[in-house]
Amino acid sequence: MTTRHWTCPYCNRDCTIHDENNGNIKDFFTKRQLSADLGWMASNTEVIVCPNPDCKNLTIKTAIYEYNAQYQQTGEKIKEWNLAPESSAKPFPDYIPRALLEDYEEACLIQNGSPKASATLSRRCLQGMIRDFWKTKKNRLVDEIEALKDKVDANTWEAIDSVRHVGNIGAHMEKDVNLIIDVDPEEAGLLIWLIETLFEEWYIKRHDREQKMAAIVGVAKAKKELKKAPPGNV
Repeated sequence: MTTRHWTCPYCNRDCTIHDENNGNIKDFFTKRQLSADLGWMASNTEVIVCPNPDCKNLTIKTAIYEYNAQYQQTGEKIKEWNLAPESSAKPFPDYIPRALLEDYEEACLIQNGSPKASATLSRRCLQGMIRDFWKTKKNRLVDEIEALKDKVDANTWEAIDSVRHVGNIGAHMEKDVNLIIDVDPEEAGLLIWLIETLFEEWYIKRHDREQKMAAIVGVAKAKKELKKAPPGNV
């Protein structure tokens, strides 16, 4: 039996996948009808059933690889499609502003099909987060990132600032965030990762802290009321 670690894209639970949760269908075909190249390719469709009893959703992905006539993989993955769910977007709580979540979810949905548009949505989402969470508003995203330097920890700021040095993304940080720029899916993925990280670091951690602080205040208040109560009513 083979096992591996996996995170469900529906419930975001970390799981251990076994053979009974995972199935693969592989199909080999030649490129003869497409070109003079007689090389072989294979499509691999993987189906995973989430083992979380409260979820049980299906995740389905299909990928194309180069193979040889001996059925050995000879190249990297050529292309991959997310069939279910269609997007790689992670589920985030609804106390994060809806406009930010919509930009993030759409950026994930089109990362591979239209990385330029994906990066544009991510840059807008990043600017929206900075303005909403830190109440910082400047004309250029690069200036808003610079203004965060004394507000966030060094590691977080370095990660945000590092995006400015990634190809065309960084070259256009000083321009309108809605400007369409040429990027590849990997670069678009870096922006998506950054947004996911900042959702966790800013909104979710703040919410968890507020909940815990409120719980402490609630416990203290309950204890105080007990002390005020007459002895016979305690």
